[in-house]
Amino acid sequence: MEQDYVVDIENLTIRFNLASEKISDLKEYFIKLVKRELMFQEFLALQDVTLKVRRGESWGLIGVNGSGKSTLLKSTCGILKPYKGSIKINGNIAPLIELGAGFDYNMTARENIFLNGTVLGHSRKFMQEHFEEIVDFAELHEFLDVPIKNFSSGMQARLGFAIATMVRPDILVVDEILSVGDYQFQQKCYRRMEEMLSGGTTLLYVSHDIESVRKLCDHAIWLDKGHVVKSGLVEDVCSEYMQVYR
Repeated sequence: MEQDYVVDIENLTIRFNLASEKISDLKEYFIKLVKRELMFQEFLALQDVTLKVRRGESWGLIGVNGSGKSTLLKSTCGILKPYKGSIKINGNIAPLIELGAGFDYNMTARENIFLNGTVLGHSRKFMQEHFEEIVDFAELHEFLDVPIKNFSSGMQARLGFAIATMVRPDILVVDEILSVGDYQFQQKCYRRMEEMLSGGTTLLYVSHDIESVRKLCDHAIWLDKGHVVKSGLVEDVCSEYMQVYR
């Protein structure tokens, strides 16, 4: 039944317009725009993709670079709008799509915790109550008053993951950002995601690490050049994928 789906994507097509000529500066761009001389080439990043996810399921999105995995996640989170098709979401989403998204790089880690919390819809009081929990999980006690711009990519990932997962969302969306962290912290994140899954959270997870997809997910969808090659139980999809790309 339709109400069972927390993510209901039907025949989704995402279109981008790619400039077909090189434009050297903003002035030239606006001159061509006014003269209607801008030429674009249509690029379909996703074509007729259908994905139906029930509450509590965990789906891995697999495929080579440029297959449309991140585009599908961004569409699910409302960042990209459909050119064709429909997306229906039933629940709140915690997105971990792009490293540093929601951070102000000139602000300190302490300030960014409250800023990111506001972006996620939490009050300042709520963030104060959970502040120590976030810092403990991220293991960044000594760097709270350091600007984010001085953080390594791994430290940014720690902080972003700690903030996004301090409460259990209906849907957790993770796009490859854990790959920048050290092994010990990755395992810590996997344990937290497993705890969230056991509590009923739905997971959409992009990774080139097929073993982590097999470990975390019960279903998978394989994309290639914007098309669905196969979707279903994780072992079936991953096994067929590995036969092609081993």
